[in-house]
Amino acid sequence: MILLLGGCSPSGKEQPAPQASAPAATPAPAPAAAPARGIELPSFVNLVKQAGPTVVNISAIQQGRQSGLRPGDPLYEFFRRFGATPDTGEAPTLSLGSGFIISQDGYVLTNAHVIDQADEVIVKLTDKREFKAKVIGADVYTDVALVKIKADGLPVVKIGDPGKVEPGQWVAAIGAPFGFENSVTVGVVSAKGRLLPNGSYVPFIQTDVAVNPGNSGGPLFDTEGEVIGINSQIYSETGGYMGISFAIPIDIATGIAKQLRETGKVVRGRIGVQLQELTQDIASSLGLKETTGALVAAVQRGGPADKAGIKPGDVVVSFNSQPVKTTADFARLIGDTKPGTTVGAEVLRGGKSVNVKITPDALEG
Repeated sequence: MILLLGGCSPSGKEQPAPQASAPAATPAPAPAAAPARGIELPSFVNLVKQAGPTVVNISAIQQGRQSGLRPGDPLYEFFRRFGATPDTGEAPTLSLGSGFIISQDGYVLTNAHVIDQADEVIVKLTDKREFKAKVIGADVYTDVALVKIKADGLPVVKIGDPGKVEPGQWVAAIGAPFGFENSVTVGVVSAKGRLLPNGSYVPFIQTDVAVNPGNSGGPLFDTEGEVIGINSQIYSETGGYMGISFAIPIDIATGIAKQLRETGKVVRGRIGVQLQELTQDIASSLGLKETTGALVAAVQRGGPADKAGIKPGDVVVSFNSQPVKTTADFARLIGDTKPGTTVGAEVLRGGKSVNVKITPDALEG
């Protein structure tokens, strides 16, 4: 069980305000204001002690593949900067990543790209035990993978609620950057619901936590020691950390893991639309006062949205009785809808509200 972290160290003790001396007939001046307290920073010591054993190192081995180091390997960027990567012919290639234990009987979450095309996956615990893992399944769309090791009584992470996370909140990552096991880095949440230009519409948690090759698949913790995300990607012009990293919200990851555990694959809904973020300029041109909703940029001919009467320029503000505030909200709600289920949606068209019925079909990944 992961305990609540409450250790904060004040920067100093407050001193009583000095009193000015004066003749008896002269009123004493008002006491000076007490000095302001310093900023209290959180301690992550207890978090590391409690949650550290739940984090694992993952080695993905490819047998007899052509050449060298892969982009996921911690040494890849080192060699790339010197002009080339070494050619190892038909020797096995190795990529390293991280993961974390979500059940006492050995289920481990990581990134899909960590185990991509691996012939063998080795999971190493903090007590130095190593296990050959079985890949239960991977979802490239969200970059989530589930593997299983044969072990019992394992320490398990505590799952948090990413919906309660706010920008500016302290967070910590534990993983194996460049192969350095159980490394801890800390920072703050920079933004929520961040969309990346990879077409997945995962509403990433953006942080300034240092994430480097080998951190992929590791957990992002809040200050209460609860996992709120899986460290997945960085924004970089050099191949190394440049102050911006992205984590997959844990509620999305656990939903994917549930499907992988039950069926070995992920089936999500799709309606056949191309979405665009609603800006203030676009909202004004459509006669809207707010930028709330998801703008439909294009509709697939003959797709579920087309059959429902959705048109380019529509702004979806509600889907399946849930509010749609952003494009990421809409994409998530569509994906969570069971294919073949008819749901209602509200769109704004020409300044008027229009209600439609949509039946998503299946998008397998």
